Amino acid sequence: MTENSEPPRSFESTTANQVTLRSPKELADALPYLMGFYPNDSVVMVALHGRRGRFGGRLRLGIPDHREEWREVSEQLAECLISGSEKRTGKPDGVVLFLCQEPTGDQSAQEVMEWLRPLAQRLRRACGTRDVPVLEALCVSDGRYWSYCCPDPRCCPAEGAPLALSGTSVMAAAATYAGLRVRGSLSEMEARFAPPSGPGGEEQEKALDEAAADLVPRILGGEDREVVETETLELVRLLLTRFAGVLPEGDGPEGDAVDDGLLAPEEAAAVVLGLQDRTTRDRAAEWMEGPEAAPALRLWRALARRCVGAYADHAAAPLTLAGWVAWSTGDEPTARVALALALQADPDYVFARLLHQGVNEGLDPEQLRSCLREERAERDARRAPDAPPAASQQAPPGAPAARRPRKKALRCRRPVRSGTARGGTSRSRPAGRRAAFRGSRSRGARSRR
Repeated sequence: MTENSEPPRSFESTTANQVTLRSPKELADALPYLMGFYPNDSVVMVALHGRRGRFGGRLRLGIPDHREEWREVSEQLAECLISGSEKRTGKPDGVVLFLCQEPTGDQSAQEVMEWLRPLAQRLRRACGTRDVPVLEALCVSDGRYWSYCCPDPRCCPAEGAPLALSGTSVMAAAATYAGLRVRGSLSEMEARFAPPSGPGGEEQEKALDEAAADLVPRILGGEDREVVETETLELVRLLLTRFAGVLPEGDGPEGDAVDDGLLAPEEAAAVVLGLQDRTTRDRAAEWMEGPEAAPALRLWRALARRCVGAYADHAAAPLTLAGWVAWSTGDEPTARVALALALQADPDYVFARLLHQGVNEGLDPEQLRSCLREERAERDARRAPDAPPAASQQAPPGAPAARRPRKKALRCRRPVRSGTARGGTSRSRPAGRRAAFRGSRSRGARSRR
């Protein structure tokens, strides 16, 4: 594919006013706008539909470090993208592939491109065996791009070609006009959910130990579970009011620092441990829209940052809630990042897996929103049969009429497994208070899902 050939192959983006991208350069420059962030150290695959190459489903995965994993990963990615697209809009007519990785140490960007070439070939073959061609495969590294498909040195020289300056591409102009923005790099977005380095982690872990010693026996004992649920939700309500009363200094690390100052270690520990109960977590998911949504996202993000040390995998609950609120309010880039991190913290966390699948398949979150609204209304009706539903229990003005979908997504049981740290590395976990969340099936106890 070249900028000089006639006629050029074009791809049509629906991200911002149906922009037509006509060259490898324009495709490479459009990538952060397609994803909502700069996907460093990532494989990105985008499905194409129709004669004009309309962009459809897309997926992202971190590049595996070991080449022996590339074959299996390539097959899985091709199957996931193509089968998922078939369920929604039909089988893709093609795929665009991006491999994004920065050089490390003395490595050059061109060496990164050559290192990743076998991965590009495996992905192309995996799509080809499913009768879906990869129409373009690009490597993006250190501000340059290379095409694995285009042999024309006029547009794709061997030394790579520079990306456009930030904000100057065709896609950037259209995205600005449409009110869309890039939220930084993937690593920057992930850092906002990660515990900060420093001595504060020891104090927070001590608070988590004390909260676990108190709350875990009460939850697993059954008789006190509902009391702990009520206490946790009342504390969440108090914290949401506190967060809503303090506006952050921008949407970034500075604002996160303000939020961290609003949350005492003991409060964070009580909520993090309380959210390990499935029913409590599902109730917390009801803070998902209207004026409640923004402070809820800030709170869940702050709580994820408090899951330190041996409690790293406890972050799955607040990360999943953050992903849900982001998806519910239309912030799909943040939703994808938060839910991917939740699955890193606990790969078997069913609620995160279902939400992640829903976001990637382009499903409408209104089905789940309406389900949660109805659950809240039914619960309040049982408490006060003659009282009309409160305004906060109904869909906001202009929202689609509530339908009652299946509720299985919030009720799935997950298999018992060993703990996994936030970065995905296996570690042992102490028996008793933390392991009991996973292994217990006693009456009244709820395992983490």
